[in-house]
Amino acid sequence: MGRGRAKAKQTKVARDLKYRSVNMDLESLERELRGDNHQQEDPHDEDGLSDEYADLAEKYAHYGEDD
Repeated sequence: MGRGRAKAKQTKVARDLKYRSVNMDLESLERELRGDNHQQEDPHDEDGLSDEYADLAEKYAHYGEDD
């Protein structure tokens, strides 16, 4: 019960995406799919975690490891 409104919203969004004329940047999509990302990662960020989660990662780094 209560799914009707959510389903109607999803249907509307899907229909808009299907039939709306959108200017696509196909070159950008091609670069993304090829992996030609020109953004450089931070060399100091070895584990790929953002700074906001670094303290939690350090706190629980040994969680679940057998001694």
